[in-house]
Amino acid sequence: MRKVKYKLEPYRIAMGGNMGDENNGAFLVKSPKDRETLAILISDGFGWEHVSVSRKDRTPTWEEMCFVKDLVFDDEEVVVQYHPPKSEYVNNHPYCLHMWRLISKEMPRPLKHLVGIK
Repeated sequence: MRKVKYKLEPYRIAMGGNMGDENNGAFLVKSPKDRETLAILISDGFGWEHVSVSRKDRTPTWEEMCFVKDLVFDDEEVVVQYHPPKSEYVNNHPYCLHMWRLISKEMPRPLKHLVGIK
């Protein structure tokens, strides 16, 4: 991600009076699924890049999360959606999902053949 991709700039909005910077910001983008609004928050800090995606009416679909991943991250960057221990759950929005990328090193991932046949 490094810098907010140019594709998102036209959709940048002020959040709390702040427009963000080249690595952080809030954006409203139409879903490719039904043209309803996806709210996207992008931030970095403490060694992580973070993207949250939410809707007013439901949780984003896999298709919508892939769409946002393609808008924000480069094609070959690996990002994850974590499922932490239940004791560590944080839920500030009922219809929000998050993507994370560790900045300092490549994200570990399972071998391709463990996921499926390509």
